[in-house]
Amino acid sequence: MADSGFNNANSDNSAEFRPHAFDPWMQPELFRGVLTRRFFAFLIDLLVLSVPVIFGVIFIAMFGVVTLGLGWALFWLVSPASLIWAIVYYGASLGGPHSATVGMRIMDLEMRTWYGEPSYFVLGAMHAILFWISMSIFTPLILLLGLFNGRRRLLHDMLLGTVVINNSALGAVAQPYRT
Repeated sequence: MADSGFNNANSDNSAEFRPHAFDPWMQPELFRGVLTRRFFAFLIDLLVLSVPVIFGVIFIAMFGVVTLGLGWALFWLVSPASLIWAIVYYGASLGGPHSATVGMRIMDLEMRTWYGEPSYFVLGAMHAILFWISMSIFTPLILLLGLFNGRRRLLHDMLLGTVVINNSALGAVAQPYRT
């Protein structure tokens, strides 16, 4: 009987199982206070996101006054530009060298994949998109999910396979296994 390759553990195209890099029972310091600090990091990031949008709205308003109302036609750009700005901000900051947004860096948090690798741009952008979708569909009560799991992961973290950890505690614990 010919081997179909489905159960071949040595084949190059087979998926590897990677265990979770961060264990909440063995390394509780990585997850201590994460939900509270995530909340304040979110508020800081909202401030960072809103400042350029507010300046853009003020510019359009003043431009409208100077052009006798013609510039106010640019107000339709505020919503799409805000959305693009938020996706680029989260993608670039979470996919950057710190794997954290400005608020997360201030609160000493870092986002990693479940197997311990740093985040990347697409993962950071999808993290923001799934957060806003889950918040708009399931209301903020979905945030209670983080209270009932050891890694303090929220719904969008579970869907994307990410975990947010204390950055300062990461240096104190052993680094995850790298292949």
